[in-house]
Amino acid sequence: MSAGGLRRVLCVDDDPDVRALMALVLREVGGFAVRACASGAEALAALAEEVPDLVLLDVMMPEMDGLETLRALRRHPSGADLPVIFVTARGDDPALARGDLPGVLGVVVKPFDPLELPRRIRRLHHDYRTGDGTGPGRTAPAVP
Repeated sequence: MSAGGLRRVLCVDDDPDVRALMALVLREVGGFAVRACASGAEALAALAEEVPDLVLLDVMMPEMDGLETLRALRRHPSGADLPVIFVTARGDDPALARGDLPGVLGVVVKPFDPLELPRRIRRLHHDYRTGDGTGPGRTAPAVP
């Protein structure tokens, strides 16, 4: 069992290779139960079946991007307080740099070190839960 109540991770990424890599490393290296979704809509549907402890959410996706998915998550009864970590190829994205996204624990920039991913999400989740984090989303009242 993972520390700090972090056991179930929902990975949302439209790129099948990235999605498969995240799921594999989180399962095999991190010991997490992982559900992988190809879109924001699929992730919202997955919430009806099981609520994860954390969402890894790609920012740049077709149809419903990461920010739109985050807004929809916050409107969903099971997603209002769900911790989210964005995954993006654009680490300098101004929407993420503002740091005013509620419940967003941080950003993982692609390409990322797969073996570092489980440790990174545990650290961000721990910091968020214990109040030690200084990352995005700590005090903002609403999603822009």
